[in-house]
Amino acid sequence: MRRGVALALVLVGGAVLLAFGVGRFPVAPGEVLRVLAGALGVSVGEGEGSLPDNVRNVVLHIRGPRIVAALAVGAALALAGATFQGLFRNPLVSPDILGASAGAALGAVLGIFFALPLVGIQAAAFAGGLLAVGAVVLVGSAVQAADRGDPVLVLLLTGLVLGALVGAGIGLVKVLADPYDQLPAMTFWLLGSLSGATARDLGPLLLPVLLGAGTLLALRHRLDALSLPDEEARALGLPTTTLRLVLIAAATLVTAASVAVAGIVGWVGLVVPHLARFLVGPSFPRLLPVAALIGGGFLLLIDTLARTMAAVEVPLGLLTALVGTPFFIALLRRARRGWA
Repeated sequence: MRRGVALALVLVGGAVLLAFGVGRFPVAPGEVLRVLAGALGVSVGEGEGSLPDNVRNVVLHIRGPRIVAALAVGAALALAGATFQGLFRNPLVSPDILGASAGAALGAVLGIFFALPLVGIQAAAFAGGLLAVGAVVLVGSAVQAADRGDPVLVLLLTGLVLGALVGAGIGLVKVLADPYDQLPAMTFWLLGSLSGATARDLGPLLLPVLLGAGTLLALRHRLDALSLPDEEARALGLPTTTLRLVLIAAATLVTAASVAVAGIVGWVGLVVPHLARFLVGPSFPRLLPVAALIGGGFLLLIDTLARTMAAVEVPLGLLTALVGTPFFIALLRRARRGWA
């Protein structure tokens, strides 16, 4: 446990220093530390007063909000992925399994179609994600009440079906959109990016992420029992239906908030929980905190690569797929020899 946490903290710390330092305007690590210490009211060396104004602006106002947003989005997606994998007892489940990402995407493209401001687009994406998962839960509950099937399987299948329906809605909006203005904006947003993240975006992002992540971390000890068959979990005295709905709501909340700000960023919620399992094991009290740390550091490294590898910014979704696919294949090969 301690080794896994130490490695995750090293990853996050190194990713933060790298993200602050590299770019079209390089900043030395010492200057980064002086600016951050000065912002906290601590003087390091000569202090930040001796630094040029452009260094402080780059660190605090340009890269700072984007780094915080990347850490929050990565941690949120990793937490949601680990939670859904435990709830559905399936290591191949990702945060968008119940349609949160698809619903948020539909809300965002509708916001772009109706020419809403950026805040309106983010609000529409957030509402779309919550409404999509709410519809999945309501339909799944009705189906499960009618035939008394496995509630986990019913929710999973309902999410896949409604996700396909929402995907069709996204395609319809893209067909109707202006091909010279709206369609490129929709396409770029759906590929995922933090290029527009500012200090004003941190409030709408951090508040739901902190609320949802706090709920998931507070209930992480119950997730081990929920990974058992429902009969055994109820025998332990757990209200399985209520607890599952609370966990789904919290995971959906952090997923929708992340998608509303960063767009569709795949693979983080699928790959990172597996990496955390290899470091600290499958027990959720240890797994969730380490997954959150690794997820934040991983997405921050990807975002740093996205804004520095080419003259134009590369969408996050493309890079997470390019990095996540071979990485996940390697994890699966190792899992055959160890954890399964």
